[in-house]
Amino acid sequence: MEIQGYNMPEDLYYEGNHFWVREEGSLLLMGMDDFAQKMAGEIVYVQLPDDGKKLKLGKKFAKMESGKWLGKVYAPVNGEIAAVNEELETNPGLINEDCYGNGWLYKIRPDDKGEMENLIHGAGAIEKWLLADIEKYAEE
Repeated sequence: MEIQGYNMPEDLYYEGNHFWVREEGSLLLMGMDDFAQKMAGEIVYVQLPDDGKKLKLGKKFAKMESGKWLGKVYAPVNGEIAAVNEELETNPGLINEDCYGNGWLYKIRPDDKGEMENLIHGAGAIEKWLLADIEKYAEE
């Protein structure tokens, strides 16, 4: 689904800081959405926490940087890191090239997949949320 030039697949779940989550078997795949990567510009650094790191819903667990932005990554669910995209160590620009594919960030082993219901999902909800954020950031 395209909203004002941003590609926002409606089958994904989004957390409020513009990271997406997709079920992948028993794990959750997490990455940065198109709006965030375009706003941030070229990503130059991604912190890759160790496998097994415990995640607490809504708490910061990593950070990212572009030339003009320093951002925090918050846990979309309770759980633990099952894997990180190690390719990002040498090529963080993969996020800008393919944010929904090869530019994924983390695989999470959730404590309870039911927590995904608290994320933004469905065409109407995604559109309403994104349009509000486009307007908010345009004013800043």
